[in-house]
Amino acid sequence: MIELVGIEKHFEGQVVVHPLSLTIKEGEFLTLLGPSGCGKTTILRMIAGFEQPSKGEILLAGEQVTELAPNQRDLNLVFQHYALFPHMTVEDNIAFGLKMKKMSLKEQKERIAEAVAMTQLTALTARYPHQLSGGQQQRVAIARAIANKPKVLLLDEPLGALDLQLRKNLQSELKHLQRTLGITFVYVTHDQEEAMMLSDRIVILNQGKVEQIGTPREIYAAPKTLFAATFVGENNVFSTPEGLFTVRPEKLRPVRGELEARKHGVIQDVLYLGNVHKLTVQLDNEPMTVTIALDFTDERPWQIGERIGVNWNQRDEVAIGS
Repeated sequence: MIELVGIEKHFEGQVVVHPLSLTIKEGEFLTLLGPSGCGKTTILRMIAGFEQPSKGEILLAGEQVTELAPNQRDLNLVFQHYALFPHMTVEDNIAFGLKMKKMSLKEQKERIAEAVAMTQLTALTARYPHQLSGGQQQRVAIARAIANKPKVLLLDEPLGALDLQLRKNLQSELKHLQRTLGITFVYVTHDQEEAMMLSDRIVILNQGKVEQIGTPREIYAAPKTLFAATFVGENNVFSTPEGLFTVRPEKLRPVRGELEARKHGVIQDVLYLGNVHKLTVQLDNEPMTVTIALDFTDERPWQIGERIGVNWNQRDEVAIGS
């Protein structure tokens, strides 16, 4: 559906997106994930046509669109800030793009009805933006985008301004909506959990470079670089003369007594987080602490200051690059 061929972006002599080639399949939910300033929004803006690549080409459904204006590309963009017209009702906001396309009134009505039903806005069509909550406003922005039936929907941190519980609800709705519509979604976020929950594939970006591309499972279970290993989910990094390896917190086991253990250390902290309990352990002769996620069936009491052993299975070690 989208093909990026060796695209780069330079601003005032600085490279903000290093050469990137990427194929995004039809109907795929692809997420660009990374910290602020890593280039993910710039990539999205190049796909949308708001930025021109310094080098490279962009193809949409096999058609060369690198030079085309945003309104000539069959895609829609949803921002974190909803950009709704304050003087228009929900229905008129959704209809705006359809009127621009000079669509018949009958078809406009059908498209609006379909979009508001999918985004659970049917009862709110006569309201104005100031009469809606943040979550409802974001739904209107999404309804407006899908009413156009674009080939691709680009979403730039669309849930970033919402509180946690609302974000969780809208994440589920977005995933369901994308599956129902079959539209290709390209999603930008810095929230690892959101990326893991929503995506078919994730592109991890750091300082304008791709660190890894893979499914959520691949990225969690087999990170390729130190950045990928530590950016997505918690991880413990161990250094050996041969290089670095990581072991996820849930793969470490605390042991008591003078049993054989790979490492020993002292408990620095005990965290009770409802469904998961964690120990933070300062290892002997190591600069770092490790985190151990305890099995929820582990009822043993653990004390700060207690000496313990730390074990894991060799198969759970993931060797990583720098």
